[in-house]
Amino acid sequence: MGVGARSGVSVAEVLGLIGTTLRDAGLSPRAVVELATAESRTGEAGIAGAAARLGVPLRGYPAALLAGIAVPNPSGAPLVALGTPSVAEAAALAGGGELLVPKRKSGTGAGPASVTCAVADRSQSEWNRPGRK
Repeated sequence: MGVGARSGVSVAEVLGLIGTTLRDAGLSPRAVVELATAESRTGEAGIAGAAARLGVPLRGYPAALLAGIAVPNPSGAPLVALGTPSVAEAAALAGGGELLVPKRKSGTGAGPASVTCAVADRSQSEWNRPGRK
């Protein structure tokens, strides 16, 4: 699961969006194998705390790598803040697989979201093939 967030976001807000996104997609929280985000956001207490509460690792990817991943919903906000037009979708796709749930945003849509998330299915990814080290 890819997660993007503004500085200072709470664990509750991150977990709230993750829970809603998974529920709406008919997925169990046990399906989450990691949270992925921009390398510069791995120190954010809200994201790191959400990964800890879910019991999954937190993986950070360099913004330059994320910027090179084609996504369906790029945005100007992370481009200005981090140098990549996508965090949630690009981070979800960075480990391989297909986008299962496109970017979802927290809030009501009146202004920028504090948290975004996206889900990739890596079950058919090269990363999960037998014999991969």
